[in-house]
Amino acid sequence: MPTIKELLAQTGNIDYNKVVSELKSKRGALPDVGKIEKQLNPLKHDVYDPVFRKDKKVRIDPDDPDYATNENIILVTSMGTEQVRFRTEKVARIALALQKLIVNRAVSFTFGNEVNLDSTPEGDIQAQVLKAVKRVMYDVKEKSHNRRVARNLYSSTEVAEIWYPIEKQNKTYGFDSKFKLRCGIFSPLLGDKLYPYFDETGDMVAFSREFTLTDEKNVAHVFFETYTDELHYMWETGANGLAFKEGYPKKLQVQKIPVIFGRQSAVEYADVQNLIDRLDFLLSQFADTNIYHSSPKIFTTGKILGFGKKGESGTIIEGEEGAKATYLSWANAPESVKLEIETLLRMIYTITQTPDISFDAVKGLGNISGIALKLLFMDAHLKVQDHAEVLDEYLQRRYNLIKAYIGEFNTAWKAEAENLMIEPEIVPYMIVDEAAEIKIWQDANGGNPIMSQKASFQKAGLTSDADADYLQYLAEEGGRNTFSIAEPTPA
Repeated sequence: MPTIKELLAQTGNIDYNKVVSELKSKRGALPDVGKIEKQLNPLKHDVYDPVFRKDKKVRIDPDDPDYATNENIILVTSMGTEQVRFRTEKVARIALALQKLIVNRAVSFTFGNEVNLDSTPEGDIQAQVLKAVKRVMYDVKEKSHNRRVARNLYSSTEVAEIWYPIEKQNKTYGFDSKFKLRCGIFSPLLGDKLYPYFDETGDMVAFSREFTLTDEKNVAHVFFETYTDELHYMWETGANGLAFKEGYPKKLQVQKIPVIFGRQSAVEYADVQNLIDRLDFLLSQFADTNIYHSSPKIFTTGKILGFGKKGESGTIIEGEEGAKATYLSWANAPESVKLEIETLLRMIYTITQTPDISFDAVKGLGNISGIALKLLFMDAHLKVQDHAEVLDEYLQRRYNLIKAYIGEFNTAWKAEAENLMIEPEIVPYMIVDEAAEIKIWQDANGGNPIMSQKASFQKAGLTSDADADYLQYLAEEGGRNTFSIAEPTPA
């Protein structure tokens, strides 16, 4: 069987539908975007579906003021047919956005801090390459970019990013360059269908994307594009099938596929989706029960002759001798419902390794140590380590691709850029107990200060010009330490 490069390199009368079918063949089922969007949007949960959770129909009597305005329903009984009227009573619908919360917490713990770059450049050129790589990531706002990547990965199970040069004269990378590097994100939630193509060794030898664009006349155009390590192909679906878009294929500037692809087995909340569905249903049912029981009800025995008028205070209920009227009260609180709600919430947080850091959960913690904080967030950090199985490889390929582009922008650096080793390290988010950290290092330093006074001014960040403020402090301190042992000179 020909390789994918050989298929793409064919000339003459080619059936590109077969080529595209082969490019699509190396992946399993696409993510169910409709299902994912429904789960992430609480207003689309099952409890809001009138088929799953139906509104109630309440029978009304002929003497009811609304009798004439409600719907007729014919009931079939053993005595024949009976025409009665009902009104629709809307049920309570409560849905919690727990899926979104689980994803957002996972994103924050994964990329709440900047990614550390572990690299020891050998020589000045490699140091300059590392500086250029950092500038590239600064220009694309790395911290926000990483969070977008993680959010799409955790929400839809897969994500890809593409790096491409644009022509723009600049010196921001430490040399004169005609190009600047930019990046974009592909995701099922953004309307993209992603098709990585792996060879028998597990290497990605091609990456394809199917997407739709709508023109100014509101006509949808379906495109299919493929990247190899040499060329960028693009076809458009027309009346006669697939046809090359004008100007394609295009030669790539680097001899690498300019796309990084990441995939995990399931959405972040997959293991607790059924628990969230149950919690939504339980809360909605409980709300209906509260509505029904919130207004006081009167139970009577014997014959009641008359009630006071609606809205009157201090009204009297009249009855024959021996008649009784008492309020019905909810004798037993719904402890079983409360227990189930609390258990469901606890299991949702536990199974997804999501810390419950709501105000109610942390308000009673008091002043806890740095070690206690680390134990509190240990489960979330272990989850980040699990995600590192995907993200470490993803980030490593990103920095290798950026290095390749830097080497192409400045060919004098190409060999050193390839030899430079950069290992990205994810640093999970953690609240830092700075006082405890400082004490640890002071004790290790024999009780002496661990930074200079000037460094402490800069670290505090309480002034817009730390250097000038430090000089002012030295001048004032010198004045306080100056004294004279002589008698004051009389005027």
